[in-house]
Amino acid sequence: MSRKVVRASKFRHVFGQGVKADQCYDDIRISQMTWDSNFCSVNPKFVAMIVDASGGGAFLVLPLNKTGRIDMSQPTVCGHTGPVLDIEFCPHNDNIIASGSEDCSVMIWEIPEGGLVTPLKDPVVKLEGHSKRQMEWHQTR
Repeated sequence: MSRKVVRASKFRHVFGQGVKADQCYDDIRISQMTWDSNFCSVNPKFVAMIVDASGGGAFLVLPLNKTGRIDMSQPTVCGHTGPVLDIEFCPHNDNIIASGSEDCSVMIWEIPEGGLVTPLKDPVVKLEGHSKRQMEWHQTR
């Protein structure tokens, strides 16, 4: 007569702990667009999230140390005429972010060192006429 041996899990005494409210972001209206892309992007300085915006696309860029309740009047990066579908920080410069929109344009933005204090409306570079709405930084440039 053989008995099956049930191996005990090595994680049986590990318990998680919920994050405190002062370590989370609260009251952010994330975009309701259904698209297969990044709706947020993070680097060592900032976190960026695509938000609902009337009249075009916008996204928030927050310093990582600014947690808690986010005011509705928080400045956004807004310059696209269509909804923003994809955002991605540059892997070589923490203050540069690219955004791709439904209007088939890609915009490159430079975030000020301390974060946004006023809405950012003018991109550093605007690339138009793209047929694909997803983007990615080249890893070696």
